[in-house]
Amino acid sequence: MSTPTDNGIHSRINKSDEFAESWQERFSGAFRLNWLKTLSVVTLLAVPAAWTKDDPVRRAAMLDAIDVTDAPTRALPLESNARVDRWVEAFETTRRLEFEGLMRRRALFSDMIRSKLRERNMPEELLYIPVIESGLSPFAVSRVSAVGLWQFMSPTALQYGLRVDEHVDERRDPVRATDAALEYLAWLHGRFGGSWYLAAAAFNGGPGRVERIVKRHGGGVMADDTFWKILPYLPRETREYVPKMIAVTKLAAEAGPDAHFDGSIQPYSYENVFVPGNTTLAGVARALEVDAKVIRDLNPHLIRGITPPGEIYGVRIPEGGSRQVVDALAN
Repeated sequence: MSTPTDNGIHSRINKSDEFAESWQERFSGAFRLNWLKTLSVVTLLAVPAAWTKDDPVRRAAMLDAIDVTDAPTRALPLESNARVDRWVEAFETTRRLEFEGLMRRRALFSDMIRSKLRERNMPEELLYIPVIESGLSPFAVSRVSAVGLWQFMSPTALQYGLRVDEHVDERRDPVRATDAALEYLAWLHGRFGGSWYLAAAAFNGGPGRVERIVKRHGGGVMADDTFWKILPYLPRETREYVPKMIAVTKLAAEAGPDAHFDGSIQPYSYENVFVPGNTTLAGVARALEVDAKVIRDLNPHLIRGITPPGEIYGVRIPEGGSRQVVDALAN
């Protein structure tokens, strides 16, 4: 995953803010609120996290102004063609066990990811990007050192506000990494003219590379149809990325949300307990009288199995266990 750049982004953000502030004063009532929601959605989808994190008050205010819970979630177009059909056939035959395993693991993070997609009014089908990126494993590491559910490279992770150091790698944090990935995808969606196919391809192959290929072989047209025109010129992995995502999405929809769910994998849920630096996850597990793996799986981002020294840090534990941990650490 490559780092996005846009030399004009800061000036556009400032201009949009000035425009919003001046026109907000001219409107009142429901029309003003609807207008503000529309402007805020467009602005937020176009601005990466790293370029707004220095002004959390403004960002929080914009988020508060948006109520998308009653807005229809946009659907990802599900193309049918020979390449997609080959992946469908593969997942129904030679790769059937792989597909069934992915559907079982879907139970772990699908509720969390879907909820975040709905909050942003993004297509729920984007859930299947981490399915094909990492098999929904926070511990996944690629041959080029992309890490986590969404396979972030370090530069992009840092740009989107994720912590990556010797103690904490938030690319492995399912919640933080999902927030960052959806911010990035929303930005890519805007950059590529509202095409989710091109946005997904850029998420995998890098926006600069995909944009150059679109200009050279797609006539510069940013549209879903363009993806299929430029497909032969994309890197091999990116070439199969969107067809594979479409195939998994189609098969998952046909199978239904509970397909292959056997109860062995439960949804990712937790509560935070704040502990001193250098607290081991093994110690937290002992305090709760649970297997150490339970705590490790809730905290895959704590790469050394210990909280960062010199800071109070929130450790994720099974719900209802905070008092038990606090009492154990106090003794």
